[in-house]
Amino acid sequence: MTQKSKRLFCFGYGYVCDYLGHALQERGNWTLSGTTRDMDRRNVLMSRRVRSHIFDNEHPLSDPDKILRDVTHLLVTAPPDQWGAPAFRMHAEDVIKMPNLEWLGYLSTTGVYGDRNGGYVDEESELNPTNARGEKRMRAEKQWLSLFHSYNIPTHVFRLSGIYGPGRSALDSIRAGVARRIDKPGHKFNRIHVEDIVQVLLASFDKPNPGAAYNLADDYPAPSQEVIAYACELLGMPIPPLLPFDQADLAPMALSFYKDNKVVLNNRIKQELGVTLKYPDFRAGLRGCLEAERYAQELESKQA
Repeated sequence: MTQKSKRLFCFGYGYVCDYLGHALQERGNWTLSGTTRDMDRRNVLMSRRVRSHIFDNEHPLSDPDKILRDVTHLLVTAPPDQWGAPAFRMHAEDVIKMPNLEWLGYLSTTGVYGDRNGGYVDEESELNPTNARGEKRMRAEKQWLSLFHSYNIPTHVFRLSGIYGPGRSALDSIRAGVARRIDKPGHKFNRIHVEDIVQVLLASFDKPNPGAAYNLADDYPAPSQEVIAYACELLGMPIPPLLPFDQADLAPMALSFYKDNKVVLNNRIKQELGVTLKYPDFRAGLRGCLEAERYAQELESKQA
């Protein structure tokens, strides 16, 4: 391994890692690898020059010493289970032994703060999750951070608000005919565009601060009905009527989302990492999604 070459390994090479990997490939001195749960996805990753390995709650890495030996940057995005992070449970000892590790990141959620009745939270706020998903993430955070406290592994935690981006936004739910405008007075939440997640991760690569946690959130927390309405305007489609929350008959996962109400402050990523959000609010983000779709369509038509 040359002095300048870097190697990223992702436990859970999914949506965020796709964008991060593309950004790193543009830098030119990165080798990418990671895990997936099925062979079809593995074949897709291999076609993108991403060395991929099967991994899930029941299948650890086949040869962790070999797979992780030259890795310099380790990102964990795989979701936790009731015992925390599967990758930690199966491979913490392997991570401790990694000879070239410069940076470790765990993607968590702002759900670890729980419900604040519309109040503010920052990275110093107490963790007090109000649902099982938040509790699992909090447990996983503590597991990964224990490697920093006990072994000085350069661990960072990134608490993400609602992730969206091309192919995963209100535009897509409207086109699919499943978008609803649910009215719960006073309820709002932050979001974060996938490209801004990548911005923060790259900034942390360049300026690591082991043991730190960062909130990844936009500047404009808003109720979901505002997002759906604006997305309809962009698409030139009719805006669904408001549906009172108590008449919505929501699934348990959606209900847990509406139980938490808080404003997530993002000062640390700006002040410490020097990040300027590309999409500081959902309006800019949705316009960016639409522009990305149109650009992809233009490329496809030129290649046809």
